[in-house]
Amino acid sequence: MAVSSPELKAFLLGTPFFGGLSDTSLDLLIPMLVERHFEVGATIVAEGEPGRSMFVVHSGELVVSRLGHSGRSIRMASLAPGDFFGEMTLIEMQNRSASVAAQSTTVLYELTARNLYMYCKTDIHGYVLVMQNISRELCRRLRRADDRIAELLVHQAEQ
Repeated sequence: MAVSSPELKAFLLGTPFFGGLSDTSLDLLIPMLVERHFEVGATIVAEGEPGRSMFVVHSGELVVSRLGHSGRSIRMASLAPGDFFGEMTLIEMQNRSASVAAQSTTVLYELTARNLYMYCKTDIHGYVLVMQNISRELCRRLRRADDRIAELLVHQAEQ
């Protein structure tokens, strides 16, 4: 389990996932997190596998990739401290949409769907804020994807 410390609390409050939570809400949620350590090259999650948890990056660098139709790995994004991933499986209960691998020694905090459900039962206001935070981040990602698609379409039309 994660050890609660003032440094950890400050870090978590500075992330998009935990931003805005009260001390009381954060104190209920922190014991539900599990600290995970990964070495360079480790696969954290694999595209297509069942997923029932999400992760917050505490330290390290990660890369998100998907397999293209040709079977080639396509780099989709990079993740750094404060970023989070895997939240889609908590919302839609589908398999992982991408793979995530450690590019350096990495420390992550994992929150399972079961613990998020327990959190909902103990602190509905904190839970709603966490879900709003997830929604905001998903909207940011969708806007970035829209921008990329528009750029690709313009580039394709110019050729």
